Amino acid sequence: MEGKPAVHAAARVVPTGRGNRFVKDFVLNKYLYLMMVPVVAYYVAFHYMPMYGALIAFKNYSPIKGVMGSEWAGVTHFSAFFQSYYFVTVLRNTVLISLYSLCFEFPMPIVLAILLNEVRGRLFRKWAQTITYMPYFISMIVICGIIKDFTNSGGIVNMAYTAIFGGDGQALLQNPALFRPIYILSEIWQRIGWESIIYLAALTSVDQEQYEAARIDGASRPKMMWHITLPGIMPVIAIMFILRVGNLLNVGFEKIILLYNPLTYERADVISTFVYRKGLLEFNWSFSTAVGLFNSVINLLLLVLANRLSRKVNGNSLW
Repeated sequence: MEGKPAVHAAARVVPTGRGNRFVKDFVLNKYLYLMMVPVVAYYVAFHYMPMYGALIAFKNYSPIKGVMGSEWAGVTHFSAFFQSYYFVTVLRNTVLISLYSLCFEFPMPIVLAILLNEVRGRLFRKWAQTITYMPYFISMIVICGIIKDFTNSGGIVNMAYTAIFGGDGQALLQNPALFRPIYILSEIWQRIGWESIIYLAALTSVDQEQYEAARIDGASRPKMMWHITLPGIMPVIAIMFILRVGNLLNVGFEKIILLYNPLTYERADVISTFVYRKGLLEFNWSFSTAVGLFNSVINLLLLVLANRLSRKVNGNSLW
C-alpha cells in the first residue's frame, strides 16, 4: 500500500498540455521531424540570419568597420531613394511588369491544366506535358540566349514580327516598347508547364460523381469545366494567387539583367536590377540595402492585404 502514493506522485511529473502533445507527436512522427531538419536549417541560415544585415540600410556601411562599427545614418538612404530620379522609373517598371505577369502569366497554367484534364488520349497528354515542362529545366542563361537569337535581326521571331507588323528588322530587344511583351511571353513559355503541375494534382481531388450527375442533366463539357472543374480547384488557385501577390515586386532580376541593355533601361529597369547595380557594381551597399528593404516591406503588406481579401471573397487564406 505504501508504494501506490509514490506511483501517483511520479505520474504528476509527466508534462501535460501542449508540451505533452508535442512529445507524443514527436515520438509518433520522429522521422518526419528528422526530414524537416534540413528545410528548417536552410531557412534559418539563408532567410532569417541574413536579416541581421538589414541594419546596413540605416548605416553608412563600411566593410572595414563592419555592421556594428559603421555610423548610423537613420533614414537618409531611404530619403535619397524616394527623392532620386530613378525612384518613379524603377517602381513603375516593377509594378507594370508584375501586373502584366499576374494578369497574363498567372492564369495560363490553370487553363493548361484544365485543358489537359479534358484530354482523353493518354499518350497525347503525356507528350503535351513533357513539351511544356521542358523549358523550365533549361538554364536561364541558355533561355536568354535563345530569346536573343530568336529576336535578333534575322531571328525567326524577328522575321515573323516584321512580316506581320512591318519594320526595318532591328533586334526586337533594342526596342524599349517591346521589352515587356517579350519578357511576359517568354515567362509564359518557360513556366506554364511546370506551374500547371499543382493544378493538375488539385484536379485529381475533384469528385467524379459531380461530372456523372452533370452528364445525366445534359450539361456540356464547357459548362462542367466552368461549374465543376474550376470551383473544385478554386482553393488552390486562391492560395497560389496570394503567394504571387506577396512576391509582386520581386521581379526576377536574373532574366532582366541578361536581356536588358542601356537602350531599354527606361522600360526594363526594375527594383531588383537597380539594387544589383547600386550594390555590386557601384559598391553603394547601404543605399541598395535600403531599396531592397523597402521592396520587402511592400511585398509583406501586399501579402497581408491579398490574404485578407481572399478570406473575405471566397473563404480561402494562408492564415
